[in-house]
Amino acid sequence: MIFEQIVDGGCQSYILGCQGTRSAVIIDPSQHHLDHYLGVVAREGLRIRYVIDTHTHADHFSASRELGKALHAPVVMHRLSPAPHADFRVVDGDILRVGELRLRALHTPGHTRDSLCFATEDRVFTGDTLLIGGTGRTDLPTGDPEALYDSLFGTLLKLPPETLVYPAHDYKGRSHSTIATEIESNPRLQMRERADFVDMMQHLNLAAPTHLTEALRTNMSGGKTVEQLLANASASISFIAMEDLAARVASGDLGMIVLDVREKDAFLAGHVPGAAHLPRGQLELRVNKDLPDPTRRILVICEFGYISTLAAATLRELGFTQAIALDGGMKGWREAGLPVAVGAA
Repeated sequence: MIFEQIVDGGCQSYILGCQGTRSAVIIDPSQHHLDHYLGVVAREGLRIRYVIDTHTHADHFSASRELGKALHAPVVMHRLSPAPHADFRVVDGDILRVGELRLRALHTPGHTRDSLCFATEDRVFTGDTLLIGGTGRTDLPTGDPEALYDSLFGTLLKLPPETLVYPAHDYKGRSHSTIATEIESNPRLQMRERADFVDMMQHLNLAAPTHLTEALRTNMSGGKTVEQLLANASASISFIAMEDLAARVASGDLGMIVLDVREKDAFLAGHVPGAAHLPRGQLELRVNKDLPDPTRRILVICEFGYISTLAAATLRELGFTQAIALDGGMKGWREAGLPVAVGAA
C-alpha cells in the first residue's frame, strides 16, 4: 500500500494508493498543500483515480476542485453534498476501486449531513466524524447530535477493534488511533446512552472556526480561495491607520462603532478600549440585532488584519456601507504598546 499523511496545522489529509498499479486517491486535501500533492503524484508516478472530500469542510479550504481539474480525476462526495463541483456522488456501501484496493463508503451524518468515512483493509478514514479523543462538533450547519450518535455507535464503533483510525483533524500532533483505543479512552464515547451523548454535544459551547463563513462558501461552491477572497475584499473596502485609531482612543471619542470579531477568549484577554464584540462566525446571524443602524461607520478589528478585512467586506454586502477595517490587527496594536482593555466591554 502507498500511504502518505500530510499535516497542515491541525488538518490532516492523505494520499492512499495501490503499490502494484500506482493508482491512488487523495483524501481531504487542503489548499495550503496543493503543490505538495502534485509533487507526490509526480515523484511516485501515481495515477489519481479519485479526489475525496469526506464532508463539506467549515474549517479549511478544500483543494479538491483544483486537484480534480489538474489530475483529471473526479471529485467524490456524498450524494447530499451541496458542492456543485462534486463529479461522483456516493451513498452508504458504495465501493471505490483503486487498483487492488477497495474503499467502502460509510455514510456517517452528524457533524454534517453529507459526512462520509472510508474503510479499506486495516484502516478507516473518519473525516470529522470520529477524532482522536473526540468527535466532530454538531453545532455548525447541518450538524445533528442524534445522527452522530447513530453514526458512531451504530457504524464506526462496530468496525474491528484493531482498525486504524485516521481522522481529518488532530491538534495534538497524533497521527492515528484505533477503534479499540477510542472506545476505551475517548471521553465523548463514554456517553454511551443516546440522551447523555446528545445532551453533551448540545452543551459543548465551542468557538466557531476562524474562516467559517468563507470556508463554507468556498467549499460549497467550489469558488474562490481565501487569498482571492482577501484580494477582492481589500479592493472593496477602505482602512484606517493604527495611529489614527490610537488618537481617537486617546481623545475618548471613537466617533464610530469599533467591532472586534475575534473569539470570546481572545477578546476578553485584551481589546481596543471601547470596542464591542461580535465573533466573525456569528456575524451574519447577529448583525441586524447587534448593529441596528446600517448608516453608522463600523471599524472591524481582528488579530492579524485578515479576518477583519473579510468581515468588513461582508458587512458592506449586507448593507453596512460605512464598514471599514483596521490596517493591521491586535497583534500589531499590542506590539506598538497601545492601550488594551481587558475583560468584557
